[in-house]
Amino acid sequence: MLAPLPPEVTDFLTRFHTETGTPGLAARLAEAAQEWTPTSAELTWGAKVAWRNSTRCVGRLYWEALEVRDLRGLGTPEAVYAALLEHLHDAFCGGHIRPVISVFGPGVRLHNPQLIRYADDPLNAPFVARLARHGWQPSGARFEVLPLLIEANGETRLFPLPPDAVQEIAITHPDCPGIGELGLRWHALPVISDMRLDVGGLPLPCAFNGWYVQTEIAARDLADTDRYDQLPAVARALGLDTRRERTLWRDRALVELNVAVLHSFDAAGVKLADHHTVTAHHVRFEEREARAGREVRGKWSWLIPPLSPATTPLWSRSYRGREESPRFVRAAVASGCPVHTPPE
Repeated sequence: MLAPLPPEVTDFLTRFHTETGTPGLAARLAEAAQEWTPTSAELTWGAKVAWRNSTRCVGRLYWEALEVRDLRGLGTPEAVYAALLEHLHDAFCGGHIRPVISVFGPGVRLHNPQLIRYADDPLNAPFVARLARHGWQPSGARFEVLPLLIEANGETRLFPLPPDAVQEIAITHPDCPGIGELGLRWHALPVISDMRLDVGGLPLPCAFNGWYVQTEIAARDLADTDRYDQLPAVARALGLDTRRERTLWRDRALVELNVAVLHSFDAAGVKLADHHTVTAHHVRFEEREARAGREVRGKWSWLIPPLSPATTPLWSRSYRGREESPRFVRAAVASGCPVHTPPE
């Protein structure tokens, strides 16, 4: 006698067949009882809905446009590396960034928290130490891109990211040359790689990208005191009085750093959202979901931006925070490799 299907598989398949209008639910449940492996169609639907369900993401309006790459057949670190390079090229799309997810089989592990990170970012210090144990040492250069640490079927390999796979934007300001002289830059593509796609209780490793909101870079990555801590330098470039907090120099520097990031991405022709537009889009997403009879859940502290949140339409809203499946879940923490929080 076959063991009963786990409820998460039954729920996943029932929702898939109901929402997509696919016939044959009873036969599919019987087949899954023999062996639960999602089909490509089920995987595609599950990945898109996982984005739709992501309580920490303010950019969910475009969940249906997600390009899903089913790469579960890849079994070597070299093959996974080649697929990730293709992901980076395809997702960047000449600056017209496309949302893409590459899904791998259970035997694959992507150890990097994001595919593109910098060695001198304090956030990455524990992971840099881990890379050192695999033989990699940073050169000490500013904004040095980390290599990829890829595991497949028990074999772990280090792979460099070639320059043409990493598109970077030099940060300049439209009115203050001194900000450009700080030598700041940031990569164009946020590709989260420390999450797993949970489809019917089956967690699959994946690499997933949307596009940046400027506040992620300008109000967090470059501004946080435990990251690049650039607000004092930006304030000096602007000629602000930093001797007293009552001059609001931090606030003024933060706004101008956001102006610089928006200006720089626009000048480079690279897609970047701003916090006012993306929060308005989230309201449209909520309206669409309401028409479909679905509740939008969210973590309010993640959906509001770190710059001027009270000026956005999400400030006065509230959400239930418990996330539904399909969803993205944390990969188990490897020794010496901390859990990092993704930007979206």
